[in-house]
Parts: sequence; structure tokens; C-alpha cells
Amino acid sequence: MARLMLADFDPTITAICAQPFLIRARVDGRVRRHVPDFLLRSADGSVTVVNVKPAERLADPAIAAALAWPAALIEDHGWAHEIWSGDDPVLLANVRLLARQRRAGLVAEATLAEVLAVSSSGMTVKDLLLKLQGSVEPWLAKPAIIRLLWQRRLAADLHRRLDGDSELAVAHV
Repeated sequence: MARLMLADFDPTITAICAQPFLIRARVDGRVRRHVPDFLLRSADGSVTVVNVKPAERLADPAIAAALAWPAALIEDHGWAHEIWSGDDPVLLANVRLLARQRRAGLVAEATLAEVLAVSSSGMTVKDLLLKLQGSVEPWLAKPAIIRLLWQRRLAADLHRRLDGDSELAVAHV
């Protein structure tokens, strides 16, 4: 789920397909089958096929072999292949937080525009919340900031724990 969430957050990914196809091949005299976890299409038209495996399992020779032959076939097809075993836990926690506001309509577009209008690069989340007092309902201010971060209309260093002291930047989209 974490890899799927990161793909959903990545603005260069235009399509995601879970368990996109079955690969069958004869490998070392045996018929093998494999279903990749995800297929990701990028805005430039490139395709990446992703297999998710915990890092500790990759040291197992049987697992490594089970992932090697599909990777070779996928790459022979002209697509990229990725074995994903996790990412920076802080980044994952931050993106998980932002994903709570990924669905449109949870915060009105007018509210988002109001938050953006008073935002400036270099201010912290706390500064922005203080600036919004009196103009945006307090219960909507944080969700609006989170939604704008999810949309990448605001940016922050997501490799550092997102909190009131996180510095924001207004994205130029």
C-alpha cells in the first residue's frame, strides 16, 4: 500500500494498475508464473512494472530468482522494472498524512484559494495557521493546508517530520 500511495502522490504518474497481468515463461525447464504488483505509466509514456518485496526477503536466493526472470522479460519488452522494499519512514508517514486529503471536495476550492492567497514561501505551517485566523474556519485550516500539499500547490520538505515548524513554499503550477 505504501508504494501505491507514493505512486498516487507522484505527479508524473498518470495511470496505476494493480496486478496488471500474468507472465508465464519456461525457466530452467519449468513453467513459471508471475503477477507483478503494479504497472505505472508516466506522463512521458514510459512504463514501470513494480514488484513489492520486504528487504529481508530479497536475500533469499529463491525470492531473488523468482523476481529475476520476470524482470528480464519486462525489460526486454522495453519497460522499466522496479523491486520496491520501502522508503524513508518519515516520507511515508508524511505522504500517508497528506493522503487523507487526496479526494477532491473535502475542502472547498474557494477555501483552498483563500489559503493560497495568504501563503508565501518561507512561512511555516504555524505562521500560515495564524495568518488564517479570522478568515478561514479553524477546523478547515489544517485540512486545507494538507490538501494543498497533496496537490503540490504548497510544498514542504517531506523527508522531515511535517509539523507546525515545517517551512512551506508556494508552488508555481
